[in-house]
Amino acid sequence: MRRIAVIGCGGSGKTTVGRRLAALLDVPMTHLDAVYYDADWNPLPPEEFAAIQEKLVAEPQWVIDGNFASTLHIRLANADTVIFLDIPPLVCLWGILQRRRRYCGGQHAEQGVYDRIHWGFITYVLGYRRRMRPKVRALIAEHATHARVITLTSRRAARRFLAGLPGSTMT
Repeated sequence: MRRIAVIGCGGSGKTTVGRRLAALLDVPMTHLDAVYYDADWNPLPPEEFAAIQEKLVAEPQWVIDGNFASTLHIRLANADTVIFLDIPPLVCLWGILQRRRRYCGGQHAEQGVYDRIHWGFITYVLGYRRRMRPKVRALIAEHATHARVITLTSRRAARRFLAGLPGSTMT
Protein backbone atom coordinates (compact mmCIF):
# COMPACT_ATOMS: atom_id res chain seq x y z
CA MET A 1 0.00 0.00 0.00
CA ARG A 2 1.74 3.12 -1.23
CA ARG A 3 -0.96 4.91 -3.23
CA ILE A 4 -4.23 4.81 -1.33
CA ALA A 5 -7.59 6.37 -2.18
CA VAL A 6 -9.93 6.59 0.80
CA ILE A 7 -13.53 7.15 -0.27
CA GLY A 8 -16.96 7.13 1.34
CA CYS A 9 -19.86 9.25 2.42
CA GLY A 10 -19.41 12.42 4.45
CA GLY A 11 -18.98 11.46 8.10
CA SER A 12 -17.85 7.92 7.28
CA GLY A 13 -14.38 8.47 8.74
CA LYS A 14 -12.32 9.07 5.59
CA THR A 15 -10.08 11.67 7.21
CA THR A 16 -9.51 9.60 10.35
CA VAL A 17 -8.67 6.44 8.40
CA GLY A 18 -6.56 8.37 5.90
CA ARG A 19 -4.61 10.22 8.57
CA ARG A 20 -3.88 6.99 10.47
CA LEU A 21 -2.81 5.18 7.30
CA ALA A 22 -0.54 8.04 6.25
CA ALA A 23 1.12 8.11 9.67
CA LEU A 24 1.49 4.34 9.85
CA LEU A 25 2.93 4.04 6.33
CA ASP A 26 4.84 7.35 6.48
CA VAL A 27 3.33 8.64 3.24
CA PRO A 28 1.93 12.11 2.42
CA MET A 29 -1.73 12.77 3.20
CA THR A 30 -4.08 14.99 1.18
CA HIS A 31 -7.61 15.95 2.19
CA LEU A 32 -9.46 16.84 -1.00
CA ASP A 33 -11.86 19.17 0.83
CA ALA A 34 -8.86 21.27 1.86
CA VAL A 35 -7.72 21.38 -1.78
CA TYR A 36 -11.15 22.06 -3.28
CA TYR A 37 -12.47 24.82 -1.00
CA ASP A 38 -10.88 28.07 0.08
CA ALA A 39 -11.54 29.81 3.43
CA ASP A 40 -14.72 31.40 2.02
CA TRP A 41 -16.13 28.11 0.67
CA ASN A 42 -15.28 28.96 -2.92
CA PRO A 43 -14.54 25.83 -4.95
CA LEU A 44 -11.72 25.51 -7.43
CA PRO A 45 -12.63 25.45 -11.11
CA PRO A 46 -13.11 21.79 -12.18
CA GLU A 47 -10.13 21.79 -14.55
CA GLU A 48 -7.80 23.15 -11.87
CA PHE A 49 -9.07 20.64 -9.29
CA ALA A 50 -8.49 17.76 -11.72
CA ALA A 51 -5.01 19.05 -12.63
CA ILE A 52 -3.98 19.22 -8.97
CA GLN A 53 -5.12 15.63 -8.48
CA GLU A 54 -3.19 14.50 -11.55
CA LYS A 55 -0.05 15.95 -9.96
CA LEU A 56 -0.81 14.36 -6.58
CA VAL A 57 -1.34 10.87 -8.02
CA ALA A 58 1.85 11.09 -10.10
CA GLU A 59 3.82 10.89 -6.84
CA PRO A 60 5.11 7.44 -5.81
CA GLN A 61 3.36 7.47 -2.41
CA TRP A 62 0.17 9.09 -1.15
CA VAL A 63 -3.04 8.81 0.78
CA ILE A 64 -5.88 10.93 -0.59
CA ASP A 65 -9.24 11.13 1.16
CA GLY A 66 -12.37 12.47 -0.45
CA ASN A 67 -15.21 11.57 -2.73
CA PHE A 68 -15.68 14.10 -5.52
CA ALA A 69 -17.16 11.60 -7.99
CA SER A 70 -16.36 13.84 -10.96
CA THR A 71 -12.63 13.27 -10.43
CA LEU A 72 -12.70 9.92 -8.63
CA HIS A 73 -11.46 8.15 -11.76
CA ILE A 74 -8.14 10.02 -11.46
CA ARG A 75 -7.45 8.59 -8.02
CA LEU A 76 -8.83 5.13 -8.77
CA ALA A 77 -6.73 4.71 -11.92
CA ASN A 78 -3.54 5.50 -10.00
CA ALA A 79 -4.23 3.86 -6.63
CA ASP A 80 -2.81 0.51 -5.64
CA THR A 81 -5.32 0.36 -2.78
CA VAL A 82 -8.87 1.70 -2.53
CA ILE A 83 -10.53 1.85 0.86
CA PHE A 84 -14.28 2.30 0.51
CA LEU A 85 -15.94 3.24 3.80
CA ASP A 86 -19.46 1.98 3.15
CA ILE A 87 -20.83 3.07 6.52
CA PRO A 88 -24.58 3.30 7.30
CA PRO A 89 -26.04 6.81 6.91
CA LEU A 90 -27.10 7.25 10.53
CA VAL A 91 -23.58 6.35 11.68
CA CYS A 92 -22.22 8.94 9.21
CA LEU A 93 -24.60 11.59 10.57
CA TRP A 94 -23.48 10.72 14.10
CA GLY A 95 -19.86 11.10 12.97
CA ILE A 96 -20.66 14.52 11.51
CA LEU A 97 -22.28 15.64 14.76
CA GLN A 98 -19.32 14.38 16.79
CA ARG A 99 -16.91 16.17 14.47
CA ARG A 100 -18.94 19.37 14.76
CA ARG A 101 -18.84 19.15 18.55
CA ARG A 102 -15.13 18.28 18.64
CA TYR A 103 -14.09 21.18 16.41
CA CYS A 104 -16.83 23.62 17.54
CA GLY A 105 -18.14 23.90 13.98
CA GLY A 106 -16.62 25.73 11.07
CA GLN A 107 -13.66 24.94 8.87
CA HIS A 108 -10.50 23.36 10.12
CA ALA A 109 -8.30 23.01 7.06
CA GLU A 110 -5.31 21.93 9.14
CA GLN A 111 -7.32 18.86 10.11
CA GLY A 112 -8.86 18.35 6.66
CA VAL A 113 -12.26 19.08 8.18
CA TYR A 114 -14.68 21.25 6.31
CA ASP A 115 -17.77 21.33 8.44
CA ARG A 116 -20.53 22.82 6.36
CA ILE A 117 -23.78 21.26 7.47
CA HIS A 118 -26.93 22.21 5.58
CA TRP A 119 -30.10 20.41 4.57
CA GLY A 120 -28.68 19.42 1.16
CA PHE A 121 -25.69 17.80 2.82
CA ILE A 122 -27.90 15.90 5.27
CA THR A 123 -30.08 14.56 2.45
CA TYR A 124 -26.92 13.64 0.52
CA VAL A 125 -25.68 11.60 3.51
CA LEU A 126 -29.06 9.94 4.03
CA GLY A 127 -29.35 9.04 0.34
CA TYR A 128 -25.68 8.14 -0.26
CA ARG A 129 -26.11 4.37 -0.22
CA ARG A 130 -29.07 4.53 -2.59
CA ARG A 131 -27.80 7.20 -5.00
CA MET A 132 -24.02 7.44 -4.79
CA ARG A 133 -22.86 3.97 -3.76
CA PRO A 134 -23.88 2.40 -7.10
CA LYS A 135 -21.97 5.14 -8.97
CA VAL A 136 -18.91 4.71 -6.75
CA ARG A 137 -18.96 0.94 -7.22
CA ALA A 138 -19.25 1.37 -10.99
CA LEU A 139 -16.28 3.75 -11.01
CA ILE A 140 -14.26 1.30 -8.90
CA ALA A 141 -15.16 -1.55 -11.27
CA GLU A 142 -14.14 0.53 -14.28
CA HIS A 143 -11.02 2.31 -13.06
CA ALA A 144 -9.55 0.27 -10.19
CA THR A 145 -9.40 -3.26 -11.60
CA HIS A 146 -5.66 -3.37 -10.81
CA ALA A 147 -6.06 -2.17 -7.21
CA ARG A 148 -6.80 -3.95 -3.98
CA VAL A 149 -10.27 -2.78 -2.97
CA ILE A 150 -11.13 -2.93 0.72
CA THR A 151 -14.73 -2.24 1.67
CA LEU A 152 -15.31 -1.49 5.34
CA THR A 153 -18.94 -1.42 6.48
CA SER A 154 -18.60 -0.28 10.08
CA ARG A 155 -16.37 1.80 12.31
CA ARG A 156 -15.40 -1.39 14.12
CA ALA A 157 -14.28 -2.95 10.81
CA ALA A 158 -12.22 0.16 10.07
CA ARG A 159 -10.54 -0.01 13.50
CA ARG A 160 -9.83 -3.74 13.04
CA PHE A 161 -8.37 -3.12 9.60
CA LEU A 162 -6.04 -0.41 10.91
CA ALA A 163 -5.10 -2.46 13.97
CA GLY A 164 -4.16 -5.39 11.76
CA LEU A 165 -1.62 -3.46 9.72
CA PRO A 166 2.08 -4.05 10.44
CA GLY A 167 3.43 -1.47 12.85
CA SER A 168 0.00 -0.50 14.17
CA THR A 169 -0.26 0.31 17.85
CA MET A 170 -4.06 0.36 17.79
CA THR A 171 -5.84 -2.22 19.90
